[in-house]
Amino acid sequence: MRIFHLSDIHFGLEDRAALDWAAAAIARERPDAVAITGDLTMRARHREFAAACDWINALDAPVTVEVGNHDLPYFNLWERFTAPYTRFHAIKARIECEIDLPGLAVVPLRTTARAQLRLNWSKGCVTRAALDHALHAIDSLPQGTRALVACHHPLVETGTHGTALTRGGERALAELAKREVLAVISGHVHDAFDLVHQTAAGPVRMIGAGTLSRRIRSTPPSFNMLTVDEAGIRVKVRNLEHVPTPEMLVPDVPENAMPPREEGEPVAPVHRIPEVDPPVH
Repeated sequence: MRIFHLSDIHFGLEDRAALDWAAAAIARERPDAVAITGDLTMRARHREFAAACDWINALDAPVTVEVGNHDLPYFNLWERFTAPYTRFHAIKARIECEIDLPGLAVVPLRTTARAQLRLNWSKGCVTRAALDHALHAIDSLPQGTRALVACHHPLVETGTHGTALTRGGERALAELAKREVLAVISGHVHDAFDLVHQTAAGPVRMIGAGTLSRRIRSTPPSFNMLTVDEAGIRVKVRNLEHVPTPEMLVPDVPENAMPPREEGEPVAPVHRIPEVDPPVH
């Protein structure tokens, strides 16, 4: 089975050539599924969502879409807290949906929150409710079915000493390690990675996709092609510059996992509101 893993398409600062190339590859190669791990937009503006939804709905494949921190209302705080997911209405059926394939399921795990008790709301947060929802989905799979868990934020920093990247991430990985989870796939950092994190319950593989936007960090725009068979997962990082996969994979999750800021790009406003659990579908 082949799964195309895309992330951080960031309509508003999208790379049109990269998006056209990725869409053409999906149309030509017909992967079994497409997993988009968040940040469809730059500032969650209506026009950005409209463009992103049109692009996603044109993909001829089963698609699951995770919610990224850039996808929650940015300027309208009232909507952020009362109805943060209404702008996804055109792709509602694809948001955080499970994709079931022969012997494999792509299971969503939400890592965004409408607010957190820290200054930087762009960082990840795995609430107890979100984790329980994902674990229940995994535990309900037919016997022998392996899971590929999809989320936006990397659950932990690996090889760095950043602070509180994803709250609850270590706990989530330890729980996933007890189950038949092939890997956790994510985005957010705009560079691809393929790492193994050790937990008290055993190792968990973490696979990150790069970006298809102009907000590149240290590698060109790319997406991952995941090939799944009885032996596990093989990762190929596909990019327009034909850089070999080993050179595209960064050796760790960058400290604080923050992508670069475009020159002239506005700095996110700082808010202090108690952490709120988003509704779980």
